[in-house]
Amino acid sequence: MRILSIPLALCLLILPVAAQDAAPTAPPPAAATAPAERAAPPEEAGAEAEPSGPALPAAVTDPTTSTKELKLRLLPLTKPELAEAAAAWLGIVKAKTQEVSDAMVAVSESSGEATDTQRERVATLTAERKALFDNYSEVIRAWELKGGDPAAVADYKAYQSAIFIDEVRTSDLATLFDRAVDWLTSADGGGELLVDIIVIMLAIGALIVAAGMVRRMAGRGISRVPNLSKLLQAFLLVAIYWATIAVGLMVVLSALGVDITPLFAIVGGASFILAFALQDTLSNLAAGLMIMINRPFDEGDYVDIGGTAGTVQKMNIVSTTVTTPDNQIILVPNGKVWGNIITNVTGSALRRVDLVFGIGYSDSVAKAQALLETIVAEHPLTLADPAATIRVHALGESSVDFIVRPWVKSADYWAVYWDLTRAVKERFDEAGISIPFPQRDVHVHPAGAATSLAAE
Repeated sequence: MRILSIPLALCLLILPVAAQDAAPTAPPPAAATAPAERAAPPEEAGAEAEPSGPALPAAVTDPTTSTKELKLRLLPLTKPELAEAAAAWLGIVKAKTQEVSDAMVAVSESSGEATDTQRERVATLTAERKALFDNYSEVIRAWELKGGDPAAVADYKAYQSAIFIDEVRTSDLATLFDRAVDWLTSADGGGELLVDIIVIMLAIGALIVAAGMVRRMAGRGISRVPNLSKLLQAFLLVAIYWATIAVGLMVVLSALGVDITPLFAIVGGASFILAFALQDTLSNLAAGLMIMINRPFDEGDYVDIGGTAGTVQKMNIVSTTVTTPDNQIILVPNGKVWGNIITNVTGSALRRVDLVFGIGYSDSVAKAQALLETIVAEHPLTLADPAATIRVHALGESSVDFIVRPWVKSADYWAVYWDLTRAVKERFDEAGISIPFPQRDVHVHPAGAATSLAAE
C-alpha cells in the first residue's frame, strides 16, 4: 500500500518495537546473507504451494512487470496458482536480497572513495528490491484474500519483515541516511506519500462540504414525511451527515490502495468491548431511539418527567434538555426519561382550564351562575366548542363552590386562567356577590348560666 510506506530512516527509531513484534511469527535470521533461512520453503508452507493446473503466465513471475499490471494479472489466478506465484516471487526477492547483502558486506570492507561507490550500489540495489517486494506483497495479498493458508501467508510476510529489520540493524548510519534521503526524494516514496496526504486532506474537506449538502437535501425530503417528530428528524440528519463522511472516506482510502478490510475487524472488536464498558450510555441510546419512534413529546412541548417540568429544547441520542419556566436548563438522561411517567402538558391542541369560585351562603346562586357564564363567554380566548362547564359543585364550610371549566387552545391556558380569576373578583365586587373566606361562629355562654345548668 502506497500510503503505508515507511521511510527506512524511521525504522531505526521503531526498531525495538518492530523486533519484538516480528519475533513471535518468525525470528530474524542471524545474518542478512542467509535469506533462505528466513521463511519456510514453499513445499513446507502447506499443500497449497504445490503447482497445479496450467503453467503460470510469464508476466506473473517476470521481475520487470509493474505492480499495477501484476494486480490485474493476479485477478483470474486460483488459490493454488497464487501459492505457486508466491513461491516464485520468494525466490526472486531472495536472489535480489543476496545481492544487497553482498553489496553491504563490500561497504563494510571498503574504505575511501570505494566506500561511496559501494554505498551507491547498495542504494541502487535496494531501490530495485523495493519494486520487487511491492510485487511480492501484492501476490501474498491476493493469495491471502482467496483463502491462502494463514500459517503459510504469515511465513511469507515474516520473511519480508525480517529482512528489513535485520538490514536496518546491521547498516551503518551513513547508509541509513542515504536510504532515507533517496526514499524522501523518490517519486514513489516520499513524494508519493506527500501526494497521498494532500489527497486525503482535500478529500476530507470535500466530504465535509458534500455531507452538508446531502444533509440539507435529506432535510427537505424528511420534512415532507408526515407524523415524523422534530427529534427524530434531527437524529436522522446527524446520522446521514456522518454516514456520508464515513463512506466517502472509505472510498478515498480504497482508491489510494489502502486495504480497509482490517478496519472492519478492528471496529467490530472495539464495538464488542465498548458494549460492556458503556452499558449505561447504550441504555440511554436505546431509550432515545424509543422516544423518537414512539413520540411521547416533541421539541417545544411542556412536559413533566418524574417531577422535572419544563419545555423540551432539544434531544440527542443519550439525553434530553429541558428548560424550566424560571429558565433553568436541566439535562435528563434518556434512560431516566423513558423509565419514568411522562406527562405531556402541551401535547394536545386543546386544554380545559379548571377554576373554582365560592360565594356566600346568603348570595343568590342563580345570579352568580349567570354572571360566571357571561364572564366566560365574553373572554376572546375561550372556545364555544367544546362548551364550558359552569355548575354548583360543593357546599363548603364557608361557601357555595362553583366549578368553571372553559376549553382553550393549549398555548392560551395560563392567559385565560389569570384573566378569568381577575375578572370574577372584579365583577363579583360590582354585583355585590361576596367571596367568603374561611370563618367560624363562636357561641359564648355566660358563667352563671353555666353554673345553673350544672346544678340541674
